[in-house]
Amino acid sequence: MIPVLQGLKVIEQGTFITGPAAGMLLGDLGADVIKVEVPKTGDPFRAFKNGLYSPHYQTYNRNKRSITLDTRDAADREVLDALIADADVYIQNFRPGVAEKLGVGAQRLQALNPKLIYVAISGFGATGPAAGRPAYDTVAQAASGFLNLLVNPENPRVVGPAIADALTGFYAAYGALGALFERGRTGKGRKVEVSMLEAMTHFNLDAFTHYFQVDEVMGPYSRPSVSQSYVLRCADGKWIALHMSSPEKFWRGLAVAIEQPDIFEDARFATREARIENQETLIELLGQRFRTQPRDEWCRRLAKEDVPHAPMYDTSEALDDPQARHLQLMTSARHPVMGLFRTVRSPVSFDGVRALEVRPPPTLGEHNDEIRAALKQRLQTNSEEGDKRSGAQVD
Repeated sequence: MIPVLQGLKVIEQGTFITGPAAGMLLGDLGADVIKVEVPKTGDPFRAFKNGLYSPHYQTYNRNKRSITLDTRDAADREVLDALIADADVYIQNFRPGVAEKLGVGAQRLQALNPKLIYVAISGFGATGPAAGRPAYDTVAQAASGFLNLLVNPENPRVVGPAIADALTGFYAAYGALGALFERGRTGKGRKVEVSMLEAMTHFNLDAFTHYFQVDEVMGPYSRPSVSQSYVLRCADGKWIALHMSSPEKFWRGLAVAIEQPDIFEDARFATREARIENQETLIELLGQRFRTQPRDEWCRRLAKEDVPHAPMYDTSEALDDPQARHLQLMTSARHPVMGLFRTVRSPVSFDGVRALEVRPPPTLGEHNDEIRAALKQRLQTNSEEGDKRSGAQVD
């Protein structure tokens, strides 16, 4: 990690993806992220596969320490309060009202620490007719209008990763950083709220802008048609992607690469508007041509002609690409118990330095003793300093 947030203390009481993703992003920048988990089971994502260290859990919990606390227990509540007392950020993604029942609502925690940035993540917002409804990734995608842009009407099924979950975590971290910047001027904390519905609606901004400005309701093929994007199968069964956009030089280069120099003199494909109108026909013609050569050969030809393209990799291939290797996208570390941990590094570099160092995700309660010992030492130091101040006042 590049420790630009070194010295920042984050208490994350998150589960599944949204809260942990926000904590991970701050941890990737060097913050000390302490993940508070319930004893014995911890974050439910731990147990989705492979005991309490599932791939799901590992994805969003690097660069953190773990402590187990039952906040319903008075002694554990005292430990949490001690953590909050000098924390900079607190993150939770409970349903509205649950934090208050657990004694970790914003009002109580900010009374303990007025400088605290309190981040509350929900599914549909803290108030309103849907506030209490359960929300998961697909639900948020659907409610925001985004899922409508992904589902193929010819084969309607949910596809792809948990975009809404991960993006909500990004927006939560973004809000926390904004509040921290303001606190540098005011000295006061903030309550930062973000819901999955709000996050995905904002991420779907292009579709709403088209609707607001030109009364166009976009569908799954709208953007690919305008951007002239293609996925094509090659002779070896592998796939390649093209994003041709509008510059004519790309189309001239494509014509040379596929050895059909006159194809874009055809009135159906001669202009951007014509290509958009006749994309289905163009997909069929390009598909026939690309099935005649293996993917590597098409990549060679397209690169020679400076045509925007990339192999459509799966995850077993993507990080072996020469450019991915050059950028050192894969990084690793060794956990003392769980062994080798490999991950994709943070994409942000500072002054040309890449974030190659990473702390493996913690086992459940891995840092209990370490964190409690530090708290004890801090409380003892504070007590001694208080005694000294009292003695000076008496003298």
